[in-house]
Amino acid sequence: MAVMTALEPAGLFTRADFEKLPEFPGETRYRYELLDGAIIVSPSPGLAHQQAVLELAVLLREAAPSGLMVAVSPLDTYLPTGDVLEPDVLVFDPAIIVDDKLQGGVPLLAVEVLSPSSRRRDVGDKLTAYRDAGVPSYWVVDPIDPRLRAWSLVDGAYVEIADVSGDEEWTAAAPYAVTFRPSDLTAGH
Repeated sequence: MAVMTALEPAGLFTRADFEKLPEFPGETRYRYELLDGAIIVSPSPGLAHQQAVLELAVLLREAAPSGLMVAVSPLDTYLPTGDVLEPDVLVFDPAIIVDDKLQGGVPLLAVEVLSPSSRRRDVGDKLTAYRDAGVPSYWVVDPIDPRLRAWSLVDGAYVEIADVSGDEEWTAAAPYAVTFRPSDLTAGH
């Protein structure tokens, strides 16, 4: 079966294997990522997740200085480590766009919004992947129990710089100044 052969590499999956995955026109129920040589398939997110993504993307876009872009998933982000991830929200310099893909460098900020299926991976494996790739800022948002955790890359290691909840206001310094409360990202805030 052709689909199965594309999904059965001799060892760990590579970026080339990932590129060979078949496309399913109209299929939007799943997200595909390549993390540490494994294909990760995630179900489509729920409303609380998507609301947080939208609200955060708007806040970031309104505060973005000229010359930087804000995007939301689905958008494959090709990291120099070989991983291909889809951050829920990202800020990047358009210079990393190559052939209409983010593959010429790393985003300045990657944000993952927690879902029941992604919680452990977002604060574990993905944190490590973004750190190892050299992504300067990484945020994790919990849309159900409004909370934001933020890390900054310092000498090759992530240092947690924020852990704010509910109506607690936080001002990010990087990739640029933006002030908000985790509760601003929830439906009906």
